[in-house]
Amino acid sequence: MNFSEVFKLSSLLCKFSPDGKYLASCVQYRLVVRDVNTLQVLQLYTCLDQIQHAEWSADSRFILCAMYKRGLVQVWSLEQPEWHCRIDEGSAGLVASCWSPDGRHILNTTEFHLRITVWSLCTKSVSYIKYPKACQQGISFTRDGRYLALAERRDCKDHVSIFVCSDWQLLRHFDTETQDLAGIEWAPNGCVLAVWDTCLEYKVLLYSLDGRLLSAYCAYEWSLGVKSVAWSPSSQFLAVGSYDGKVRILNHVTWKMITEFGHPATVTNPKIVVYKEAEKNPRLALGRLAFPPPRAAAGAASSTESKYEIASVPVSLQTLKPVADRANPKVGIGALAFSPDNYFLATRNDSVPNAVWIWDIQKLKLFVVLEQLSPVRSFQWDPQQPRLAICTGGNKVYLWSPAGCVSV
Repeated sequence: MNFSEVFKLSSLLCKFSPDGKYLASCVQYRLVVRDVNTLQVLQLYTCLDQIQHAEWSADSRFILCAMYKRGLVQVWSLEQPEWHCRIDEGSAGLVASCWSPDGRHILNTTEFHLRITVWSLCTKSVSYIKYPKACQQGISFTRDGRYLALAERRDCKDHVSIFVCSDWQLLRHFDTETQDLAGIEWAPNGCVLAVWDTCLEYKVLLYSLDGRLLSAYCAYEWSLGVKSVAWSPSSQFLAVGSYDGKVRILNHVTWKMITEFGHPATVTNPKIVVYKEAEKNPRLALGRLAFPPPRAAAGAASSTESKYEIASVPVSLQTLKPVADRANPKVGIGALAFSPDNYFLATRNDSVPNAVWIWDIQKLKLFVVLEQLSPVRSFQWDPQQPRLAICTGGNKVYLWSPAGCVSV
């Protein structure tokens, strides 16, 4: 793996274009667009204030930069650098901004979630959608870009509205059987909408496009409920990660649970491969250090290389005792993601922060466990092959594929 030189960046705003040809990065109030292959700067745009959010349009032809403090959005065109667009929400303020799937409309959420304003770049027309709900994931577009589902809160009740994206007309409006809706997400095939409740109430509801309740799922009561939800790319499975440290897999025919994956702190099955990250060169013993240490030795001590070793079972993983009297306890399944080919599911149990579990979805059983030296911050699948990238906030990136894993 090769690394480029280091580029300046602010607020971690760095995104590849959907077609994979460009890389956009933000430095304070400047937007830099580079060619992915050569990393040469193609365009440099200057915004009116510090950029707080940047997003590509689905066709990679436009990029929006949101400046929430000033209630402004600026849009830039890659094909016509002299063309520009500026959207000012004025006194209504701005807390979120995103593209519609056609890449020609921008949805701005005003302060206090009073409304969503839909701006058209083609006709300059404006549409308003009232009562959007302030929740973890309140907007979801179907994969084909035809429909928008929006979580709403009116008269102290949760509702979902489905809009047609071509003209922003309301298609369906229905109330949901939730206490305090936390998120919504369309299945990749656009036929089913998953709705889940606050973590205080274990409830996952599945609705059809016309607003019919297809199924309601509840695993247990009187305890913290759903923490994370993910659809498989084929829409055949819905994975529900819970605060009890288990992932439950629902099937698309009956919407009943077909299996549950536990995340025990000890791996005992000899068929499961456990990769442990280990430091390559032992740290220099203090007794042998010359003071002040030579530069080379100091550098070596601070950036030790690491490699993976296969541990022999049984393996005890490092666990974290959650602080029970604080908000957001480190417990439950905080992250899950299916591989694009549907073969694998990667999960992280927050009370075992250093480990990533990888499950075989065809056999519905555990395949591999990776244990890092530091807590896992995030992981993401390669969009074209079953390969997982993991980062822990250090100076290394970790890659796993069925062939093995490597620390770079």
